[in-house]
Amino acid sequence: MKKAGENFTEKEGIRLETPQRTGAAPEGLSWEPLSRSAAVCVSRVHRFSTDTILLADFSLPKRGETCAEFCAGCGALSLLWAVRAAPARVFAVELQQDAADLCRSSIARNGLAGTVSALCADLRDKDALRTAFEPGSLDRIACNPPYQPAGAGAKSRIPGERLARHEETCTFADAAASAAWFLRWGGKFCFCHRPDRLPAVFADLARAGLEPKRLRLVQHRPGREPFLALVEAARGGNPGLRVLPVLIVEGETGGWSPEMAAIYGDYPEGRLQKQALQRKGGRTT
Repeated sequence: MKKAGENFTEKEGIRLETPQRTGAAPEGLSWEPLSRSAAVCVSRVHRFSTDTILLADFSLPKRGETCAEFCAGCGALSLLWAVRAAPARVFAVELQQDAADLCRSSIARNGLAGTVSALCADLRDKDALRTAFEPGSLDRIACNPPYQPAGAGAKSRIPGERLARHEETCTFADAAASAAWFLRWGGKFCFCHRPDRLPAVFADLARAGLEPKRLRLVQHRPGREPFLALVEAARGGNPGLRVLPVLIVEGETGGWSPEMAAIYGDYPEGRLQKQALQRKGGRTT
């Protein structure tokens, strides 16, 4: 049996690569800065949002942990973990091939092949995931799952967006069950979700043997309803939920609140650098 991070061979239908560094984004795509020195390759369909930034901060690994990101998309959270913390290994698990390829480009561009690997696989396929890590081997898993049930809400005509937003191929219960299988005893499963889904989400956690331990709600301004819930659950944890103070996104006079600005870190400086290059007609790759 392999331990997480050991070498493995490719199997049919499964790709896991740690490519060599390159500076250019694939044609038709662009680089979005994560900081002054790091960037992620994005497309119109596969990009990241404030939810990703908040979850990355909420779930930041401890030094030396072996981690995975489920529903990784372009891999922004995995990259943020690698540049802001010191995990031993991070596996970015993504179902859609084009999104996984974006992640691979970002790994190469940022020189993170020794830390981050992209795995194109279905998180429900335990055999596929075992090409990278074994059951009970991970310290931490984060997941930004599809928020909408399969039959709810307006659906995008773009297949990639529809899969990312609706539970057509993967439900939260699927993600929780897979996380419980691959986490060590006491390992952490961190995720973000819509507050109105929390009752069903907590029931799914209980069925998977994951105990909610931390909850933080996020709202745009004081007096507004929360739009996001950040949750940390532990495999085999004792009952007891710590509810953290609400995170306010917007400041009293506009812009970001002081805490939100701290969470974004030097992302604004990276954006300014990109805009300056664009005004001068320079490359952002």
